[in-house]
Amino acid sequence: MKNIVIAAGYATRLGELTKDFPKPLLKIGEKSILERMLDDIDGIDDITEHVIVTNHKFARIFEEWKNTVNYRKPITVIDDGTSTNETRRGAVCDLLLAIRMLDGRDPEGASDLLVVAADNLLFFSFKGFVEFAKQKGTSCIMCHEQNELAKLQRTGVVVLDENHRVLDMEEKPEAPKSHWAVPPFYIYKEKDLELVRNAVADGCGKDAPGNLAHYLCERTTMHAWPMAGTGENLRFDIGSIDTYREACERFR
Repeated sequence: MKNIVIAAGYATRLGELTKDFPKPLLKIGEKSILERMLDDIDGIDDITEHVIVTNHKFARIFEEWKNTVNYRKPITVIDDGTSTNETRRGAVCDLLLAIRMLDGRDPEGASDLLVVAADNLLFFSFKGFVEFAKQKGTSCIMCHEQNELAKLQRTGVVVLDENHRVLDMEEKPEAPKSHWAVPPFYIYKEKDLELVRNAVADGCGKDAPGNLAHYLCERTTMHAWPMAGTGENLRFDIGSIDTYREACERFR
């Protein structure tokens, strides 16, 4: 299983902090946001490589960072060729870029993919998610309880059956059908990668990573791993200068 890290955004809401520096490499105490995530994922035996998709503006910074860390699994940095927020490819297209690189490097060796966004502090392990996907044998998403209507209206929301199979998924619904919110972490099985490769050409949205999960759950069987606890206890979203400062104070 390859770990694909989507890190090609420009984090414009953080102003000067990320004007010339990538958000995932901002430090919280002694380690960056990305390092805190990779410390967990790198310890999962199923993971064989970390593939970080970034933009042209920050690719050199990620390459330099790569030479300062020591993980068990190799790290590959991909430059998506964009240099501004206005010309960004979108998360789904960046994932397809990583898949094309892997296909070209090893045409006969398609792999399951763990796909993660790299801009949150996380307080859970991905190991349970990987084990859940192995047990179900399908592509999977995560979900967590969210009881605030306003927050459900700003995220993906899924309806599940008693076996956690995804029956329905909506992006930013005005009237949510459940309290299960979807964070940006996914496992796509090798058997579904042909659907993934053709998704954008078939009309799938490009910008949000949830667009692809929504597209797939209408075309293949997917399950959702219920995370223990509410979203606030599981991850801390760093979306502004104020929340970055708060994270430095609370979690350093």
